Amino acid sequence: MSLHSPVAKLATLAAEGGEHGGNHESISPLMTGGAALVILLLMLWIVTRFNRDR
Repeated sequence: MSLHSPVAKLATLAAEGGEHGGNHESISPLMTGGAALVILLLMLWIVTRFNRDR
């Protein structure tokens, strides 16, 4: 079995994918980061409520 054919196909696929960038226009990095921060702070608050003895 030769590895040349699958490698060539993957290289072609990778070269074609560069024009799209992978980012969706409706997803804001600021909103995503802010939501992640709020969720993590909420989880931290919940964990500290269960661990009052320390």
